[in-house]
Amino acid sequence: MSFPPPYPLGPPPVTMRAALALLRACHPEPTAAVTLVVTALAISAGRGLGAAWVGVAVLAGQLSVGWSNDYLDRERDRSTGRADKPLVGRAVAPRVVGAAAVIAVAACVPLSLASGPRAAAAHLAGVAAAWAYNLGAKRTLLSPVPYAVGFGLLPAFVTLGLPGHPWPAWWALATGALLGMGAHFANVLPDLPGDLATGIRGLPHRLGETGSRLLSAGLLVVGTVLLVIAPPGPPGALGTAGLVVVVAVVVAGVAVRARARDGRDGSGYRSRYAFLVAILVAALDVVLLVAQGSRIH
Repeated sequence: MSFPPPYPLGPPPVTMRAALALLRACHPEPTAAVTLVVTALAISAGRGLGAAWVGVAVLAGQLSVGWSNDYLDRERDRSTGRADKPLVGRAVAPRVVGAAAVIAVAACVPLSLASGPRAAAAHLAGVAAAWAYNLGAKRTLLSPVPYAVGFGLLPAFVTLGLPGHPWPAWWALATGALLGMGAHFANVLPDLPGDLATGIRGLPHRLGETGSRLLSAGLLVVGTVLLVIAPPGPPGALGTAGLVVVVAVVVAGVAVRARARDGRDGSGYRSRYAFLVAILVAALDVVLLVAQGSRIH
C-alpha cells in the first residue's frame, strides 16, 4: 500500500513565498546597508572581533525597525495601492511580520549588551527613536529627530564598546545626525503624494518637494564638509576628493533638475532623481566616515 506525500506540492511553495515576503518586509536594502556600514566602522575603529557583535546587534535593530514599519503601515500602504509591499499583496500574514518585529527588537537587547552597557544604551536609544518614528513621529514636525538620534548614536555604539568607553568625536556624532536627516528628506520624496493622501504631515511634507530636496542636499553637503575639515590634522587626499565629488554631484543634480521638463511626470522625475543623488552622496559620505574610523574617538 502506498501513501501520498504529507505535503503534496502545495505548502512548500507557499512557505517559501511567505519567507521571501517576510524578507522583503524588513526593507532589506537599507537594513543590509546600515549593518555593513556600522560593522565596517567598528572594524576601522579598532573593535576587532567585537565588530561581529556590533554587526549582529545592528542587524537585529534594523530588522525590527523595517518589520514594524511595514506592520504599522499596512492599511495605509493598502489604501495607496503599494503593490510592492508584501502585506498589501497578502504574501505573508500581518501577525507573522508583527511577531518578527517583536522577536528582533527583543534579540537586539542582549546582542547590544555584548558590547557593554554604555554602548548598549546608545544603540537601544537609537532603535527606540526609530520605533518612535514608526509609531507616529513621522506625522509631526519632529519627523527628522528620530533619524538624527538613530544615525547620530551609531558612532557612539561603536566607540563606547572600546576599552575605556570613549565617546566619539563631536564631528562623528554630528555627521551621523546630518546623514540621517538628509536621508530622511530624500527618502520621503518618492512617496510624498501617497503620504499626503493618507494624512502624513511630517516636516518634509510641510516643506514640499522643492524644500525637502534642497534641504536634503544641504544637510548631506554640510555632513561631507565636517568629515573633511573637522578631524584633527590637514584634510587627506581622500577627503578632499570626496568633497569635490559630492559638490559636483549635487551641482549636477540641481542642473539636471532645472532642465527637467515640466510635463505631467516632471515632479515625479525630479523626486526620483533627487532621491538617487542623495543616495549617491550619502554613500560617498559613508566611505569617508569609515575611512576616519581610527580618528573618531
